[in-house]
Parts: sequence; structure tokens; C-alpha cells
Amino acid sequence: MRIELEPIGHVTSTRAEIRDDDWDSEVASITLDPAVFTADALRGLEEFSHVEIVYFFDRVPPEGVEYGARRPRGNPDWPLTGIFAQRGKNRPNRLGLTIARVVAVDGLTLEVAGLDAIDGTPVLDIKPYMREFGPRGDMRQPMWATELMSGYWASGD
Repeated sequence: MRIELEPIGHVTSTRAEIRDDDWDSEVASITLDPAVFTADALRGLEEFSHVEIVYFFDRVPPEGVEYGARRPRGNPDWPLTGIFAQRGKNRPNRLGLTIARVVAVDGLTLEVAGLDAIDGTPVLDIKPYMREFGPRGDMRQPMWATELMSGYWASGD
């Protein structure tokens, strides 16, 4: 089976290059394709505090995709971990998913905080975040993941 998707819009961000960490310092917005959508497509989204953004890692070349295990960020101190046990951009379908805070909705543009996608990234979907879709029960994660994420949103300065 082959699945074909068309972007619904693109990210405009103050970060143009691929790099990890300090994503909260970036300003980002998503503008929907005006040839397809009207402003009604975003109607009511401002009533939600957060959205889930599904996007495509278009700067990862097909030959850069991982299908097995690797050390997250190439760090030799972290364990060999399967690609589906990490959130790296070199995923088989190159899909990214982030929960971002809604800052504003203006016509075809959604301004968000905490979106870890670079300028020009194609957006595939936007969903309102509802607490009922969040985790149920206790959560756990390995220590390497906590270490990796320590500066992901803030610089740690």
C-alpha cells in the first residue's frame, strides 16, 4: 500500500537550520494553504490551550533514514536503542509530532510556542490537544531520555 499526503501548510520559524535543543526560544507559526483552506478551518482552535502538530522531516534524505537501532544523538554513553524507542528525525516515514501551545489564531495562520520544526517544514495535520487523549496511569522513561531532553525546550542557562 502506498499513502500519499499533501501538506496543509508550512511552518514559519525563527530557526532555519536543523539543530537540537533550546526550542522554546523560537517563534513559530503555521500558515494553511490558501488555495485549499478558508479561515473557517481554524475556527474555534483559539479556545484550546494546546495543539498537536504532525509534520514531515523534509530535510532528512531517504538514505539518512534509520530502520534499526542506534545510540540517541550518537552519544556513546546512551544505550543502543531502536528507532521506534526514540523520537529522532531519521524515522522510517520521517514524521514529527509535537504538542505546542496556542498563542494566536489569525485567519489562516496559527501562532504557536514550543514547536520543534524548522522554517519551511511541511505540516500534515493540526489537532486540538484534549486532556482525555493524554496519558492515563503512571508514566515512565529511561534515564537517557531524561538526560537527552534536559535542554530540548530551554537552553539550560
